[in-house]
Parts: sequence; C-alpha cells; structure tokens
Amino acid sequence: MKASRFFISTLKEAPADADIISHQLMVRAGIIRRIASGIYSYMPIGLRSIRKVEAIVREEMNRTGAIELLMPAVQPAELWQESSRWEEYGPELLRMKDRHNRNFVIGPTHEEVVTDIARREIKSHRQLPINFYQVQTKFRDEIRPRFGVIRGREFIMKDAYSFDRDHAGLQISYQKMYDAYVKIFTHLGLEFRVVSADNGSIGGTKSHEFHAIAETGEDVIAYCPSSDYAANIEAAEAVSLIESREPPSELLTKRATPGKVKCEQVADYLGIALERIIKSIVLAVDTANTDPTIWLLLLHAPHELNKIKVSKVPGLDGYRFATEQEIVDWFGAPPGYLGPLNTRKPVKVIADRTVANMSDFVVGSNEMNYHTTGVNWGRDLPVPEVADLRNVRKGDPSPDGCGNLDLCRGIEVGHVFQLGTKYSESMGAIFLNENGKPTPITMGSYGIGITRILSAAIEQNFDGRGIIWPEAIAPFHLVLCPIGYERSDAVREQTDKLYNELLSAGIDVILDDRGERPGVMLRDWELIGVPHRLVIRERCLKDGKIEYQSRRDAEPTLLLLERAALWVIERVCAALVH
Repeated sequence: MKASRFFISTLKEAPADADIISHQLMVRAGIIRRIASGIYSYMPIGLRSIRKVEAIVREEMNRTGAIELLMPAVQPAELWQESSRWEEYGPELLRMKDRHNRNFVIGPTHEEVVTDIARREIKSHRQLPINFYQVQTKFRDEIRPRFGVIRGREFIMKDAYSFDRDHAGLQISYQKMYDAYVKIFTHLGLEFRVVSADNGSIGGTKSHEFHAIAETGEDVIAYCPSSDYAANIEAAEAVSLIESREPPSELLTKRATPGKVKCEQVADYLGIALERIIKSIVLAVDTANTDPTIWLLLLHAPHELNKIKVSKVPGLDGYRFATEQEIVDWFGAPPGYLGPLNTRKPVKVIADRTVANMSDFVVGSNEMNYHTTGVNWGRDLPVPEVADLRNVRKGDPSPDGCGNLDLCRGIEVGHVFQLGTKYSESMGAIFLNENGKPTPITMGSYGIGITRILSAAIEQNFDGRGIIWPEAIAPFHLVLCPIGYERSDAVREQTDKLYNELLSAGIDVILDDRGERPGVMLRDWELIGVPHRLVIRERCLKDGKIEYQSRRDAEPTLLLLERAALWVIERVCAALVH
C-alpha cells in the first residue's frame, strides 16, 4: 500500500466531547468520524484494524466448529413478543414501523432470530450439537452515548449461539467458547480478566464477562490476588464482615438526633463509630388493585446497595423505590429517621449478611429527630430474613476463602451466557430426542464487541505521541518513511526495493510517498501507531545504513542496509506469532 493511494486524515486536536484517551486518539488518528450521537463512520485506517480483529475472531470460531451465517439487522416485532422481550428490553430497543404499519426492531442482539432459525431447521437430536455465529452490526439506543465507540449506539459484534440436546451438552459448548475467547483476547494482545457476571436482559443461568483492564472502564471488577476468583461487582458475592452475632450488652435507648438525617451525621452527633449504624432503604412492589408491598432493606452504613442483587431477592423483581408519601404512611417519619422498630404498617424486612450478625446497633426510631441505640436481633426485633444486598469493597474477604478482594476497572469486550431453554421454550424450538420425545433445545449465547476492542486496545496502549497498536490488529505492520522520496533517486530506489521485498515476504507495509515534511510524516505515523518504522535518509544511505524504530522505542536504531529487510521481516514475524 502506498500512502498516496490511501486516505490518511489525522488531526492536531481532538473534539471537545472526546473525554477519554481512546476516543481522542481514534478521532485524531483518522480512525473514526462522528455522524450522530453514538454513531460513527469507520475510516480506512480504522476499518483495516476492524478486519484484522474479525479475522482473528473468525479463525478461532471456525476452529471450534462454529458455522458462520448472517442474520438481518431489521427484525419483526413478533419474534420479540414471543420471547417477551418486546416489553422487557426497554427503551434501548429501537422500534419502528414499515409502510404497512407493521412493527420491527433494529436488533441489539439476535437470540430471537436465531431461535426462529433453529425451530424451523432443527428437528432431530442427530442435528445437535451445532453452533452458528455471525459478525454483524447491532444497534442499542443508549440513553447517554459516551466514550466514543465504547458506549456507542451502533457497533459491530460477533455473536454466536450454541444448540444442544441437554444441559450436559451445553456445558461442553460453553467451555469451548470460553476457551476460544481466552485464545482470541490473548492473540489480540489485550490484558484481560475473566469474571463471573449477571446475565442481565439476555437471561439464562450462568455467564462470564471478558474485561480488558483499563482505568477508564465502566465496570468495576472484584478479584482475589491470591486465587482465581473474579466477578463483576454486580455479581461479586459479599460475605459477612462479622463472623457471628454477639449477645446484647446495651439497653434499648431512644436518642434525640435533631436534623441528623445522614448516617455520618448521626455517628458524629452521638459520638459513635459509623460501623454501628444501620441504614434503611425502602422499596415498593406494586400489585394489582391493592396497596403496594413495602420492603425495608437494612444495610451496614458504610456499604452501598447492589440493585442487581436486590432484584434477585424473591418477591423483589420489578421493585421501585418507595415515594416519600408511602414512607410516611408506613413508617410515620420522613427518610433519615427510618428503621424496623414500631412501623405503622407491616413491612417485609431483609437484612444484609453483615447486618444480620450485628448487635447493639443504631437505627432510626421512625420518629422525626430520633434514633435508637442498643438495638439487638432476637431481643428487640425478630431475627430477620437475610440476603446478600451490597457491593463488595476493597479488602473484603474473598468468597472462596483465599484472601482479600481487590478492585480494578475493565472494559467489557466479551460475554458468554448459558441460556438454557429460556428462548426455546417461549418460542417453541423443539427437537425429538433419542426416545422420540419432543424436547426444548438447550442454548448458549456468546458475544464479542469487535469495534469496542479497538478502544480497549488503545486504552491499554498509548503514550504522549499517540496510539501504540498491538501487533496483531495494527492497521499496518510497518511504515516506510523516505525523506526526500520525490527528490532523491537513491532514496526512492532503495525505498522501492525495500517495499517490494517486504511485500513479497507478506509484511503489511505502507510506503509514505505523500511528500510531506519529515516532521509531519513521522508525527502522523506515531499518532496512528504503526508498530514498526523504517526511515530512509540519503545521508544514512551513504554510510550503508537505515533507521529502524519500534513504536515503543524512545530512539531509532541504525541497521546495515544489506541486512535491514531480513532483520525487519524476522522481527515483525516474531511479534505476530501467538
């Protein structure tokens, strides 16, 4: 490839709305251009990297025996109504009507479409197992697109779907995909961590996320440095910080706390440790034609509520936070003074694991300007129902008992799900088993964010000069930068000779013959992040030498001209081996 026949559109400055480094550098390097909020064109430089990511993904998918197909981006609403996700998925599902007033969606994912294919095509156990995959554009109508392509609305995704006879077969298919993902992200050159995760709107019983480690990641990962335990903070198990409940040692006492509505204020006013206080969170679950069911969740004051865990508590699916009027009606006091003692109306009480083991604790008195100290389970309150309700924190005991948890941030680049029969049962994807009995197909779903990988790679690999691409997904392996290409016969002849030798060896090389000033040319390629560079100067050629510089090197290295091509070929090829 010669630069004069390619399209390079670098910028000196990033747009004001680019608030993380990958977004800034992708715009400046001419990788993406914004069309609308969360929607981008991928320019030629960016598309080359996308195609390389896709090739690596396809190689591993094919190696597992998965079969590629292509499903439509526009999907009929009837399929989503059958699976019940037409109502469940929410406003991220972009709905539209055709000229006949029929409802369609632009697919954020393809479980419904692939299940429809399966129920039409798979009839016998002899056709199973099978795994279909595609590389396709998705659309999710994010309420607040941000971080460039990390949280864009339109994106390219590899999604695969396994079909098995039973749960045992699903375990085998799931492990194949899990192992393939480890190989893919290793080949891509990402620093990543695999974590247990919540299934979210996809559904199913078990899932793992693959996170590229990055300080700008939206997800918080809890992991144990002393073991293999790792989980998204939404799914990380929080064990009790108190091993067992001590017997009461204080009297139950109502204390005046005028105007003290926050736990920290109460602790300071009463001169006690924050860890002795329990905070109250009031939820409501609406029921038809009757008052809502009111729930009181009790959390250790220093801890944060985990909304995903709460939604999994039996009876709390579809919960909402209670209104202030509901709180006053049920408790007799406004927020800030609430607790499980002497409620006006019956409420369902759930205590977090740590709270359930506390003694002599402090709660609101359900009376304006008062809290109660010396509260104990069994003596003053019934022993509560217990659930894991909170986010883990750094230093918490690891659930596997092998040390303490640490936290880091990550960008989710892959997710694997065990769907089970969620979609096959609702949509009637049935096969005849070995005994001739109609049986729902057992399914798995496996996604990789193709375009998101570009951002994740850049977040992990950059410096003050620009991007430093991992070798496998760089838009070019090597750039030739001739100084005076259009003026010097010696430079032009040697550059063309090197170019042809590198092409013949299979090196993905670009020759910059644009005639730019040396400083502009070199800055462009440092910004774009090509891993290897050869600079051909007339004065160096007179000494029989040429300049080589890796994108990670601070200074160039002089190579003997007669050995330069072979030396560079060997170095590039070695870097690409995985």
